[in-house]
Amino acid sequence: MSRTRTMTALRAGSARALRAVGGSLRAAVLPGRLLFAVKTAAAVGIAWLLGSLLPGETDRYSYYAPLGALVSMYPTLMSSVRSSLQTLLGLAVGVGIAAVVVLTVGPSLWSTVVAVAVGTLISGTGWFGIGREYIPMAALFVLIIGGTDAEDYSLGYVLQMAIGVVVGLGVNLLIPPAPLVSEAVERIDAFQHRLAEHLHDIADAVADAEPSDHGVWEQDAHSLAETSRTLRGALAEADESRRGNPRAWLRHTDTSREHARLELLAETAYQIRDISGSLSDSILERPSGLPLDAGIVEPLSDACRAVAELLAADDDLPRHRQAATDAVQELLHAVHRRSIDTDAVTGPGVLTAMHLQRIVQLLEPDEDDEDDDDAAEGSDEAQSR
Repeated sequence: MSRTRTMTALRAGSARALRAVGGSLRAAVLPGRLLFAVKTAAAVGIAWLLGSLLPGETDRYSYYAPLGALVSMYPTLMSSVRSSLQTLLGLAVGVGIAAVVVLTVGPSLWSTVVAVAVGTLISGTGWFGIGREYIPMAALFVLIIGGTDAEDYSLGYVLQMAIGVVVGLGVNLLIPPAPLVSEAVERIDAFQHRLAEHLHDIADAVADAEPSDHGVWEQDAHSLAETSRTLRGALAEADESRRGNPRAWLRHTDTSREHARLELLAETAYQIRDISGSLSDSILERPSGLPLDAGIVEPLSDACRAVAELLAADDDLPRHRQAATDAVQELLHAVHRRSIDTDAVTGPGVLTAMHLQRIVQLLEPDEDDEDDDDAAEGSDEAQSR
């Protein structure tokens, strides 16, 4: 029996790993990402073509133009502009360091080492953003590849990179990227359903308390905090994608509600992690765990499932909220009864009930949201008339 349960847990873990890989692959081929790949390829090709048409010696370094295009291509317009300017500034400083060496002691092993060291120190000031990496690189390239022809090389290097940057920015302006708000919202939705799924896993683990089955959901609990941090970054990037973007001007999307929702889910994740940690300590009989009274297993499991259903609910929210409230209250009553019957505090039950009650309270709709929903319904009714 134990072996069967272990195999079930392994299959569940493998299924989750496959879902995670599938999610990563889907993210790589989203329409916005595919458009970005096509734009990047087009910018590289155009930059290389234009770079090879420059007069004089500069066309010898046309391979730097595609690099400049790559540097300037970012999923958001503001990031593209910022990274492009920072890169050109870093290149100019690096070439300037190399020029000082060429005009004084000349290129050599020791002068190149010193130039790279100076460039590395300057890059650590934090003034150049992504361009900091190009300061010692530009100095190194000019002194090693340029050598005695450092002047022509420096001109060609900077000019070709600048052409690539201009082409990349032009492509991004001509075909502006779509704001990333909808993608961020989808990821927040997925996170909410993942929290519900984790509560279901806890309910199953408590109802079938076999230590070998708990590796998967216990590990998942530790990843919830990392997921919430990642989503904060995704939402910040979504806000960045709207800045200066003509496609965002038409929508006027306000992400304040999504920020508030993410903070609510992050707090919910914290509550769930605390439940998971306490119950795993009890089930696995760790020194820090308190005994899990068999008399509260069923109401505890039911309460977890009811709150999970509330988290995952897309409609009929009042019914799910009432069911979750009733289930948590039943758990509290069961804890109270068992505490009297056994003359002992049922610690895991008390802690779980407190956290589940807190989650139900967090999921209470705000008055502003209700007003917005009422206004939307009124607008729909007016339009239908």
